[in-house]
Amino acid sequence: MRTRNLVGLLVIALSGLINPKVAAAQLPPELRKEMWSAEWITSPDAAQRDQSVLHLRKVVELARRPQHFLVQVSADNQFILYVNQQCVGLGPSRSDLGHWRYETYDLGPFLGSGKNVLAAVVWNFGVLTPLGQISDRTAFVLHGESEAERVADTDQTWEVEEEKGIRALPTPDEIRRHYYVAEPAERIDGTVFNWDWNSADSSSGGRWKQAQSIGHATPLGAVLQENNWQLVPDPLPPMQIVLTSAGQVVRSTGIDLPSSFPDNAFAVPAHTKATVLIDNSHLTTAYPELTVTDGRGATVRLTYAEALIDDKGEKGNRNEITGKHIQGIFDEFVPDGAANRIFVPLGWKTWRYLQLDIETSDQALRIEKLRTWFTAYPFEELGHFESDDDSLKPIWEIGWRTARLDAHDTYMDTPYYERMQYIGDTRIQALLSYVVSGDDRLARQAIQAFNDSRIPEGITRSRYPSSLRQIIPTFSLLWVGMVHDFWMYRADSDFVRAQLAGTRSVLDWFLQRQRADGLLMKIPWWPFADWGKDFDFGIPPNDNDGGSSVITLQFVEALRYAAEMESALGDNTRAALYRRAAERAAQAVYKLCWNQQDRLLADTPAQKHYSQHANILGVWLDVIPRERQKDVLTKILSVSDAGYAATGPLPPLTQATYYFRFYLARALDHAGMGDQYLQLLEPWRKMVSLGLTTWAEQPEPTRSDSHAWSAHPNYDFLTIVAGIRPATPAFATVLLAPHLGSLKHLSAAVPSPKGMIEVEYTVEHFWVKAVAILPPGVSGELLWDGETSILHEGKQELRLRLRSTASRLASAKF
Repeated sequence: MRTRNLVGLLVIALSGLINPKVAAAQLPPELRKEMWSAEWITSPDAAQRDQSVLHLRKVVELARRPQHFLVQVSADNQFILYVNQQCVGLGPSRSDLGHWRYETYDLGPFLGSGKNVLAAVVWNFGVLTPLGQISDRTAFVLHGESEAERVADTDQTWEVEEEKGIRALPTPDEIRRHYYVAEPAERIDGTVFNWDWNSADSSSGGRWKQAQSIGHATPLGAVLQENNWQLVPDPLPPMQIVLTSAGQVVRSTGIDLPSSFPDNAFAVPAHTKATVLIDNSHLTTAYPELTVTDGRGATVRLTYAEALIDDKGEKGNRNEITGKHIQGIFDEFVPDGAANRIFVPLGWKTWRYLQLDIETSDQALRIEKLRTWFTAYPFEELGHFESDDDSLKPIWEIGWRTARLDAHDTYMDTPYYERMQYIGDTRIQALLSYVVSGDDRLARQAIQAFNDSRIPEGITRSRYPSSLRQIIPTFSLLWVGMVHDFWMYRADSDFVRAQLAGTRSVLDWFLQRQRADGLLMKIPWWPFADWGKDFDFGIPPNDNDGGSSVITLQFVEALRYAAEMESALGDNTRAALYRRAAERAAQAVYKLCWNQQDRLLADTPAQKHYSQHANILGVWLDVIPRERQKDVLTKILSVSDAGYAATGPLPPLTQATYYFRFYLARALDHAGMGDQYLQLLEPWRKMVSLGLTTWAEQPEPTRSDSHAWSAHPNYDFLTIVAGIRPATPAFATVLLAPHLGSLKHLSAAVPSPKGMIEVEYTVEHFWVKAVAILPPGVSGELLWDGETSILHEGKQELRLRLRSTASRLASAKF
């Protein structure tokens, strides 16, 4: 009987290759229930795997207004859902075909008795689709959750039309050469666009046709699939969309502008070319909304830029506009001559500066208004940091803005150029999310996405989701650290345990490449570490047979973290294996790469090249003995690329960029030099002086003006300066280890799974008054000047003896 059932299912599966609907009908009832009653639908005429924009709709008649009406909705690539001309939501959040997201909406508040119009716009920009968007083909699905809602299911009772008025345009060469792979430029031609497609009285004739079904929708794990999307619920909340100021006009040509624009109207005469430059005052991620009247035959181009550039292509001070021009991605709108036409691109854009280039034909154009709809992941700023040093306030504010703009339905390296979720960036972004917002949903998404991205060889992709495979093996090691970070800060051991198969796969790949002497062999693909000035495309030096101390030390970090997780949640045998491998690697780095004359770690056993990176990791991981750590950090922080230091000539050292200074801060704290942390902030103070409103990717000249890997000072302020950190997994106990440096007062708070952890430190002559408030069920310790005080839940006050500021800062000057 069992064999007969298996043969029957095989016959059904084979028939599904020929006719999926026939196969579905032959499935046993209990298996048919796995499939949704709704079908994926598309246009019978439009290209399914090339550029297309579709409108879809269905009229649903209801005897009475329902209190609730639950539906699941998804699309490839993206959708905006309307009910009775009201926007319900947009999505889905990006993922891969094996974990395709759907959104759940309650349409009850939007419905009424009688006729109701369900409508959606769905788009796919084909080869111009952003690189972070995985796709199969253009399609839409809406599924009623229960029998009462099945009347809304997508099938051939829906209508579809192809919208010919919206097209994506190729990215200009001068933008694409900076590795621009985000949303393409859009051209919305109002003379072709169907303005009535979503109106209540829209005709059923014209371009509307019966939708084409391409098979039932199926959740992940179903026996039979009729298409490539395996559906899973979206774990993320809706993105925030809120109306904000559109900025102010700072320059115009060709017309006289009223000072009240962009809130109020101005006119552009016929046969006129005009430009209007608007400064938003800070970088934003938003949907621009332009309303116009008349102007048939005119063209309005909106160009978006993080900063203006001069004739040499240099940005300089971001607040200065004299002698500079705009260059960036753009959208084009073509008015049809009607009144109050509203143009909004399908994809949000990133800008501080927005320029309108207007060229009219025979009819004057009236620009009614420009509005800005800010959008980002809905993080709330629960954590805080305030001190008596006012110069730290903009660093905090700019850091949090950077974190916000680089977080949407995934974390993003840059919201302007790539919008890609890279592991190296995301690890820092997730930590910021934990300590400032306490919201771990986007981090969970990222951790799971990277696990799902693993290739057959065992390691993760460097970024995911992405339609182009890229492998950075060192980022796989950082992903192991990212899982450990989650384990320490968030209370979900089951989620961490579910990642261990992935961490094992990653570390098995690296263990196979550990040499007999303990160092790693030369690593294939792109073993990026940092954009160091003389690192070859970000790759630290290797000898002919490998032996990179930087990469081996990253391997040590991952092994130690994995051993801790395996001991607590997994396999003790594996934990022991990892510890032995880590010890072999650590001993090899010190034995083969330590230069006794210079008293520094070299980048390889050949000892021909040195970097801050190797020594930062060597200190942080205790590969360099404790008694030498302060001396090493003092040297590497006083040496220049040319090899000159306050302590005398040293070999040239590759300097850590903004990104890797995250690990420098960890090393400084580990070596007992946390009171010197505030001295590391000079690069961020310089960015403030240059008018940046988000943190740059690299020191000048930088491509991107917004890179969240540079926002780690917010994390450092809370965990090093205020000293709030988890002592045990899930933040079950807390360690307060403040490093005030020259500060006289600070207050800070960090959200934990059990509530807010709050601290306040005030210098009073030779004492520090410390106030700590721990949430219910949380205890811990306060570490100050080598002495430990026990902390309990609730509020407590302590008096801490203060060494002089000079003595606290004397151990290192750089």
